[in-house]
Amino acid sequence: MNKVKILLVEDDPNLGFVIKDNLSDKGYDVTHCINGLDAERMIYKSKFDMYLLDVMMPKKDGFTLAKELREKKDETPIIFLTAKEMQEDKLKGFSVGGDDYITKPFNFDELIMRIEAILKRSKPAKPEQKEFPIGLYTLKVDELKLLKGDTTASLTKKEAALLEYLAKHANQSVKREDMLVKIWKDDSYFAGRSMDVYITKLRKYLKEDPNLEIQNVHGVGFKLLIK
Repeated sequence: MNKVKILLVEDDPNLGFVIKDNLSDKGYDVTHCINGLDAERMIYKSKFDMYLLDVMMPKKDGFTLAKELREKKDETPIIFLTAKEMQEDKLKGFSVGGDDYITKPFNFDELIMRIEAILKRSKPAKPEQKEFPIGLYTLKVDELKLLKGDTTASLTKKEAALLEYLAKHANQSVKREDMLVKIWKDDSYFAGRSMDVYITKLRKYLKEDPNLEIQNVHGVGFKLLIK
């Protein structure tokens, strides 16, 4: 697994060494720069997962560097490291695109927790699955199609949504009310009758595969059984 790459920009060489050493011990890949211009050049050459920026630095301060990065559409998370405790400084840090702000001197465990929390939030979500193999069939949800070999059945949005729900919970019992709330946004008697009609339609679509069955589960709901 690739290490998380952090760019640390801190003009105090001793503090920079200590921070880098502590982060490296935790498994991070840390690059240390001592001013904003050096950091800018490093960012141009390499890709980082997070920036730790001191605010007061020679040549280019942390706020200016962060503002310029955001103007260039660089959305890499930023934590400001600063001795400033004034509320207006914290507000400025957030206004230029910072994700968090930690005041020196700080506890390294707290810094690690803040880094991990931001990385977790900024991790891109996995794309939602929109294609499901169902026995001899393939459901393509976005295209509203159910494929089997060279044949294609066109589905309505509710048919596709209902089959998608069953496929996501294949071989598991699913509650009627959960399906109704998710797909019909309504668990009334009439919505339930409508769903029963759609279940009947889906059974007809899937009837050519003897290893597939949408079962009624008494007192619960349904189960898409894939043998």
